[in-house]
Amino acid sequence: MSKVYVFTDYGGPETQQLIDRPIPEPGPGELAIEVRAAGVNPADWKMREGRLGRAWSLPAPMGREAAGVVIAVGGGTEGFAVGDEVLGLVAPGQGGLAEHTLLSASTTVAKPEEISFIDAATIPVAAATAYDATHQIELEPGQTLLLLGAGGGVGLMAAQIGRVHEFTVLGVADVAKRELVESTGAAFIGSGSGVADRVREVASSVDLIVDLVGGDALRAVADLVADPGRIISAADPDAAVELGGRGLARTTEAMGKITEVIQHGLVDPHADTQYDLNDAGQAIAAVETGHAGGKVVVVPEG
Repeated sequence: MSKVYVFTDYGGPETQQLIDRPIPEPGPGELAIEVRAAGVNPADWKMREGRLGRAWSLPAPMGREAAGVVIAVGGGTEGFAVGDEVLGLVAPGQGGLAEHTLLSASTTVAKPEEISFIDAATIPVAAATAYDATHQIELEPGQTLLLLGAGGGVGLMAAQIGRVHEFTVLGVADVAKRELVESTGAAFIGSGSGVADRVREVASSVDLIVDLVGGDALRAVADLVADPGRIISAADPDAAVELGGRGLARTTEAMGKITEVIQHGLVDPHADTQYDLNDAGQAIAAVETGHAGGKVVVVPEG
């Protein structure tokens, strides 16, 4: 048997628990892995609350991204072998917060030896999101990127990617995350009331807004960009469209591209907050409250 963290009903964290299940067996196009680390994302608690639909079979395993060692390869699946170290998106219905899980081979890549399992577990969702968000609309060196939610796992990576491209990055985050945001080379802007005025104090214009927060936080700064078509939201595409912008467009190549960037040491995933699988509830709470700086990762014992 193998442990997996699930929610048993739609609602709050009281529906979450660690249960036993048989070690999953891969079908065609799937890889079974022994999980070495798994990333935690806002989608995990949003799924539990029913915000992403209520079609999941209960109890529903949690976690969308994982890194580990291949223990079995599904029929007709090429390019991977038992013993390979990999990172990827978890197959539907399987869950990454587990001792063993299944990855979809089409969204899995080899883990370079230069990248730890902990950092690798942040790549399939968070790092790939940051890559797509900073490449959907190309900026020129010196142009200004305003980043909402710069203190989280995606935000810190997006800020660093902006630095690699020599953008002027303005990172909006809670004051408690100021040092973390500034460590990326971004200029820190405190979130909350008056944020637009604080941005104007340091920048005469904004060329692109990448939003990882949504709602009123996005509306408060939307007028700062001359062209509303240069608003991209990974958190609230409806609000972005309402303001004249667009939602984040995901690409298939982002995972491989950002893996190379991390491999070469150009971006640090800031996977600074780690929990044991037995404490997965605390890991999800850290992401749900927004108090964690950087990326939250669950590491099974073993």
